[in-house]
Amino acid sequence: MATGANAKRLQRSEVPLKQTWDLRDLFTTNKEWENELAAIQLEVSVVTEYKGKLGTDAETLLNCLATLEKFQQRIIRAATYASLRASADGAEPKNQADASKVSATLAKIGAELSFVDSELLTLSSETINRFLQEKPELRTYQKMLDDLLERKAYTLTLEIEETLAALSEVHNAPQTIYERSKASDMQFSPIHDQDGNELPMSAALYEDRYEITADTAIRRQAYNSFINTLNQYKNTYAATYATEVTKQVTMSRLRGYDSVTDMLLHSQQVTKEMYRNQLDVIQEELAPHMRRFAKLKQKDLGLAEMRFCDLKAPIDPEFNPKTNYEEATATILDALQVMGPEYVEIMKKGVHDRWVDRSDNIGKATGAFCSSPYGVHPYILITWTDTMRGAFVLAHELGHAGHFYLAGKNQSLVNTRPSTYFIEAPSTLNELLLANHLIEKTDDKRMKRWVIGQLLGTYYHNFVTHLLEGEYQRRVYTLAETGTPLTASVLCEQKKQAIENFWGDTVTIDDGAGLTWMRQPHYYMGLYPYTYSAGLTVSTAVAQMIQQEGKPAVDRWLNVLKSGGTLKPLDLIKQAGVDMSKPDAIRTAVAYVGGLVDELEKSYE
Repeated sequence: MATGANAKRLQRSEVPLKQTWDLRDLFTTNKEWENELAAIQLEVSVVTEYKGKLGTDAETLLNCLATLEKFQQRIIRAATYASLRASADGAEPKNQADASKVSATLAKIGAELSFVDSELLTLSSETINRFLQEKPELRTYQKMLDDLLERKAYTLTLEIEETLAALSEVHNAPQTIYERSKASDMQFSPIHDQDGNELPMSAALYEDRYEITADTAIRRQAYNSFINTLNQYKNTYAATYATEVTKQVTMSRLRGYDSVTDMLLHSQQVTKEMYRNQLDVIQEELAPHMRRFAKLKQKDLGLAEMRFCDLKAPIDPEFNPKTNYEEATATILDALQVMGPEYVEIMKKGVHDRWVDRSDNIGKATGAFCSSPYGVHPYILITWTDTMRGAFVLAHELGHAGHFYLAGKNQSLVNTRPSTYFIEAPSTLNELLLANHLIEKTDDKRMKRWVIGQLLGTYYHNFVTHLLEGEYQRRVYTLAETGTPLTASVLCEQKKQAIENFWGDTVTIDDGAGLTWMRQPHYYMGLYPYTYSAGLTVSTAVAQMIQQEGKPAVDRWLNVLKSGGTLKPLDLIKQAGVDMSKPDAIRTAVAYVGGLVDELEKSYE
């Protein structure tokens, strides 16, 4: 990526091919994709011909579910292609149009296929068990059927479910509007270095470069540019997010849940106690450790005042190991050798076979993600900026890739995805393994200190940033259910309060911090943010087991990854040797973070 004075962001067409993902593994040409999308709409009848027949006999049910699964695989491939193109260049009108075309198609097909769930819910447990006995091949779908029966009490009539499915494009509109506006409309005032040279500014560059720069003047200047733009959109985004929350609250009431939280946790197969443990134990017990970390950082950076925008600045800023993409990926592969040859081969494919899109270009989605279309391979989006921190982000996304590659190879489509409560465990484990590797292979005190800083960055990201997003969501849902209008001022006030409660008087929290609820698309994904802390709680325990036991712990973990979504999260995680029904694992992880802060303090003595 271009850097330095007067550097300009590239158009997508100007990005070197090797920095982009290879979408030909999905469709060789755009025309081929268009033909498949049209074919999918025409061929939905291969599934709908079973309408009204699912209770006939075991063979009919098996044939329907097998046909549906193959059809869904085609839908996923076509939808992923359009989604990835829009993520790589959301400013391109053709990509916007294709994404809209897919949304409309999915809504139409979803309505036509909604009969499957509705009909299955009319079958008794006895009938389903008899079918399972008569056709053992149906056992592939047993967890799907069990999960469906658990939703029975909250399912509406067939006609209403079909209507809701037909309105899915409308229901997804808040997220679509948010994502499109963020990718295409947001413009940020340029910033300048100490010599007066103009530096490019974007949301991606702020998050991946300026927010973590050691240069306090540039960091604070970039923050002001970032916040000023967010402020211009606050009323629009508040209306958008309020619509999303209203939709969720309304759906929870229509379906007969006690609360919107109960509805969102039901789909995760997580108890309220597990959810509250993550939010309450971490906020209460981690805050003192993180406040020590903030004070240490303030002293190290020589700041008269520790501001919110300084929290991600590096410790020991004069020691800032640079790396390029090739060096970083080689280091990641070395670090993951402990996971064994099968896993490492997947990582090599990810790095060398263009699974990764790493450029920065106009219209590209911010942040990082891994998309894993079944039957193909994962695709990773990041914005690479030649910082060693980027190696941790890439290792994280490769963790998702390894998880879903293994699950996809070992499970049918219906059994690949576990609860979101578990999703962030495989990704954060890779980060911890990378940190352990870097610490083990150096005797340099400053390098070790830097790695501890990166580890604390991972815990900050998952146990602070995302956890406080979870706390913010809890507050917002409480207000919405009591009828409080979710205006921009209300949303900003709640966000600022959640941040202030955690940091106390250690950090100066300005009004701009209250606008940062606008940064994340996660609020449009149900109760997703808090699950980052659950995943890291699990991976912290597993990383310690791997260090202590070696191969037996690795083998347990690989089996968990291969299990995909065949188990509920509590049972899945127990197979790795961790019990999340109690807060013990959370307290152990928090204590580990406290130990990292201790090590950091000692390194300055």
